[in-house]
Amino acid sequence: MSRAFVKETAERAAPPERMVASGPNLVTEEGLAKIASEVERLEKALAAETNVLLRETLERDLRYWRQSKASAQMVPRPVAGSAIAFGSTVTFSRNGGKPQTIRIVGEDEADPKAGLINFRSPLAQALIGAEVGDTMEMVSPRAELTVSNVE
Repeated sequence: MSRAFVKETAERAAPPERMVASGPNLVTEEGLAKIASEVERLEKALAAETNVLLRETLERDLRYWRQSKASAQMVPRPVAGSAIAFGSTVTFSRNGGKPQTIRIVGEDEADPKAGLINFRSPLAQALIGAEVGDTMEMVSPRAELTVSNVE
């Protein structure tokens, strides 16, 4: 039987580290609670896990969430009606279309399907600093954003 493509000793590689974004780790109050919850969940899972491979993955994830928690900078919710900032809930329309509402949040709490947008995203960057009635130009993808409400 040919063994040309069979590796004699399978080298077991640890899972790759999760990337931590450079720059400030801004979080909302809810984001900080989510991070703390993830740390707690992973610590419990790690204490109960006996499978070596799963333990390595849990340890890697726990390192990420502990780093995220250690570097978190909680930003208080902005004052309603002020310029759009981190933590703002914004209603806007793209190119005069249907209104859309999003909240600008930290990286670890971002969930676009739930309307939670990372503050580093092109959309958030285009909206930050705008006020009700302003029309902003988003470069990529190209769009004209008109703000109708800021909470």
